[in-house]
Amino acid sequence: MAVERIRVVVAMDFADELIAELAAISPRLQVERHFPQVPASAWTDVEILYASGVIPQPEQAPRLRWIQLHGAGTNHLQGLPILDAEDVAITSASGIHATPIAEHCLAMMLAFACRLPHYLRLQAATNWDRSGRAADTLRGQTLGIVGYGSIGRELARLADSLGMTVVATRRDLRHPADEGSYMEPGVGDPLAEIPTRLYPPQALASMLAICDYVALTLPLTGETQHLLDESMLAAMKPGAVLINVSRGAVLDEAALISALAAERIAAAALDVFEEEPLPATSPLWSLDNVIITPHIAGNTRRYHEKAATLFGENLRRYLNNEALFNLYDRGRGY
Repeated sequence: MAVERIRVVVAMDFADELIAELAAISPRLQVERHFPQVPASAWTDVEILYASGVIPQPEQAPRLRWIQLHGAGTNHLQGLPILDAEDVAITSASGIHATPIAEHCLAMMLAFACRLPHYLRLQAATNWDRSGRAADTLRGQTLGIVGYGSIGRELARLADSLGMTVVATRRDLRHPADEGSYMEPGVGDPLAEIPTRLYPPQALASMLAICDYVALTLPLTGETQHLLDESMLAAMKPGAVLINVSRGAVLDEAALISALAAERIAAAALDVFEEEPLPATSPLWSLDNVIITPHIAGNTRRYHEKAATLFGENLRRYLNNEALFNLYDRGRGY
């Protein structure tokens, strides 16, 4: 008896080896790569779609039942008709970014603790100047993590190993464990055992007041847009450092620029911005206490391989009628 095939469209430039590995998961899978364009004929009976920016209209793909996204963010889906198709599951690539983004955050913290921006400016000016404030250590400092998901949990693990005190906010304090999310083995803090305290979102200002470093690692939703506004920046500990690796719009950039220019907070490391690319006219470019990176914290040379591994795990779950990793919750918006 012939096995009914499941058509899988990969709208990403995966190497032939990755496509073959995905196809080898089951003889039921008919895996096709279509990049950069997906032909109209491929939409007619596609059941599973792996995609980044190519999302069909519901009427284009009537048999579509699951979309696996190439990235962790889902805010770009807002307003798309596919969100109204509740029989279509959506999963993200959350979890594969935990290590590179957490290490990026740690690098930024160390850069400011060791005063690297200051010494790089001296190097550019061939200036051997040993005066001024000495470097600091991370040991004994307090790190506040806003959004305790996969990235925040791996950052907590790294910070804890360096002797930092870690506190964090989490949307649901009744369920601190990271259930339903994809994590690589040995990464993160699955049971939320590292933070000395977990704060509800309503107590964010109280947490900010005790933190030497604050890392934003939360998703962008209607509730989190401009979460770090003028009042929250004012609540931060004087001399604190802010790191944003989530989405630019969780932070009020105008309020941040004012706080940095007035030195109400010491510094900021920003990988994401409200407008990308960051306009050349932005005052952020000229502030000495800012490190700017162009939304690259999650990029690694093995990104496709890690993403394909996650997709493969979810394919096995799909075939076995098991819960998928990183399932998008339409009610929460992420």
